[in-house]
Amino acid sequence: MAAAQGTVQPGDAAAGKVAFKRCASCHQVGPAARGAFGPQLNGIVGRKAGATADYRYSPAMKQSGIVWTEQKLAAFLKSPSEVVPDNQMRFWGIGDERQIANLVAYLRTQR
Repeated sequence: MAAAQGTVQPGDAAAGKVAFKRCASCHQVGPAARGAFGPQLNGIVGRKAGATADYRYSPAMKQSGIVWTEQKLAAFLKSPSEVVPDNQMRFWGIGDERQIANLVAYLRTQR
Protein backbone atom coordinates (compact mmCIF):
# COMPACT_ATOMS: atom_id res chain seq x y z
CA MET A 1 0.00 0.00 0.00
CA ALA A 2 1.25 3.47 -0.77
CA ALA A 3 0.58 4.63 2.80
CA ALA A 4 3.05 2.09 4.14
CA GLN A 5 5.72 3.72 1.97
CA GLY A 6 5.05 7.17 3.44
CA THR A 7 2.78 8.57 0.74
CA VAL A 8 -0.93 8.48 0.09
CA GLN A 9 -2.05 8.37 -3.52
CA PRO A 10 -4.04 11.45 -4.55
CA GLY A 11 -7.73 11.05 -3.87
CA ASP A 12 -10.97 12.55 -5.10
CA ALA A 13 -12.71 14.43 -2.27
CA ALA A 14 -16.09 14.27 -4.06
CA ALA A 15 -15.84 10.48 -4.30
CA GLY A 16 -14.67 10.43 -0.69
CA LYS A 17 -17.80 12.31 0.36
CA VAL A 18 -19.91 9.57 -1.22
CA ALA A 19 -17.81 6.86 0.45
CA PHE A 20 -18.11 8.67 3.80
CA LYS A 21 -21.83 7.86 3.89
CA ARG A 22 -20.86 4.44 5.30
CA CYS A 23 -18.80 6.16 8.00
CA ALA A 24 -21.61 8.60 8.80
CA SER A 25 -23.55 5.95 10.69
CA CYS A 26 -21.00 6.50 13.50
CA HIS A 27 -19.04 9.68 12.65
CA GLN A 28 -20.03 13.26 11.86
CA VAL A 29 -18.31 16.08 9.98
CA GLY A 30 -19.34 19.66 9.30
CA PRO A 31 -20.26 22.71 11.34
CA ALA A 32 -22.69 20.91 13.66
CA ALA A 33 -20.56 17.75 14.08
CA ARG A 34 -20.29 16.23 17.52
CA GLY A 35 -19.13 12.98 19.02
CA ALA A 36 -21.89 10.38 19.13
CA PHE A 37 -21.34 6.65 18.57
CA GLY A 38 -17.93 7.62 17.15
CA PRO A 39 -15.91 10.83 17.42
CA GLN A 40 -16.55 13.74 15.07
CA LEU A 41 -13.89 13.93 12.38
CA ASN A 42 -13.53 17.64 11.66
CA GLY A 43 -9.84 18.50 11.51
CA ILE A 44 -8.78 14.86 11.88
CA VAL A 45 -5.72 15.37 9.65
CA GLY A 46 -3.10 16.85 11.98
CA ARG A 47 -5.03 16.10 15.18
CA LYS A 48 -3.74 13.94 18.01
CA ALA A 49 -5.62 10.65 18.37
CA GLY A 50 -8.13 10.60 21.21
CA ALA A 51 -8.10 14.38 21.61
CA THR A 52 -11.63 15.67 21.05
CA ALA A 53 -13.45 16.58 24.25
CA ASP A 54 -16.91 15.42 23.13
CA TYR A 55 -16.11 11.72 22.78
CA ARG A 56 -15.08 8.98 25.19
CA TYR A 57 -12.12 7.23 23.55
CA SER A 58 -10.73 3.81 24.39
CA PRO A 59 -7.58 3.78 26.55
CA ALA A 60 -5.71 2.30 23.57
CA MET A 61 -6.62 5.27 21.36
CA LYS A 62 -5.87 7.88 24.03
CA GLN A 63 -2.50 6.31 24.82
CA SER A 64 -1.49 5.63 21.20
CA GLY A 65 0.47 8.88 20.83
CA ILE A 66 -0.61 9.06 17.19
CA VAL A 67 -0.99 12.30 15.29
CA TRP A 68 -3.29 11.68 12.34
CA THR A 69 -1.20 12.39 9.28
CA GLU A 70 -2.67 11.44 5.91
CA GLN A 71 -0.39 8.39 5.89
CA LYS A 72 -1.35 7.25 9.38
CA LEU A 73 -5.05 7.82 8.67
CA ALA A 74 -4.80 5.79 5.45
CA ALA A 75 -3.06 2.96 7.32
CA PHE A 76 -5.79 3.05 10.00
CA LEU A 77 -8.56 2.96 7.41
CA LYS A 78 -6.91 -0.11 5.89
CA SER A 79 -6.36 -1.96 9.18
CA PRO A 80 -7.48 -0.22 12.38
CA SER A 81 -6.31 -2.96 14.73
CA GLU A 82 -2.81 -2.98 13.27
CA VAL A 83 -2.41 0.77 13.79
CA VAL A 84 -4.07 0.93 17.22
CA PRO A 85 -4.31 -2.52 18.81
CA ASP A 86 -7.26 -2.87 21.22
CA ASN A 87 -9.09 0.18 19.84
CA GLN A 88 -12.88 -0.01 20.15
CA MET A 89 -13.80 0.99 16.62
CA ARG A 90 -16.15 -1.64 15.16
CA PHE A 91 -14.68 -1.56 11.69
CA TRP A 92 -12.60 -4.18 9.87
CA GLY A 93 -10.88 -1.87 7.40
CA ILE A 94 -11.06 -0.97 3.73
CA GLY A 95 -9.15 -3.04 1.19
CA ASP A 96 -9.53 -0.65 -1.75
CA GLU A 97 -6.65 1.85 -1.81
CA ARG A 98 -8.53 4.21 -4.13
CA GLN A 99 -11.44 4.39 -1.67
CA ILE A 100 -8.99 5.03 1.18
CA ALA A 101 -7.33 7.83 -0.80
CA ASN A 102 -10.74 9.34 -1.59
CA LEU A 103 -11.80 9.23 2.08
CA VAL A 104 -8.54 10.84 3.20
CA ALA A 105 -8.98 13.56 0.55
CA TYR A 106 -12.53 14.23 1.78
CA LEU A 107 -11.57 14.24 5.46
CA ARG A 108 -8.75 16.67 4.69
CA THR A 109 -11.41 19.16 3.51
CA GLN A 110 -13.33 18.94 6.80
CA ARG A 111 -11.94 21.59 9.12
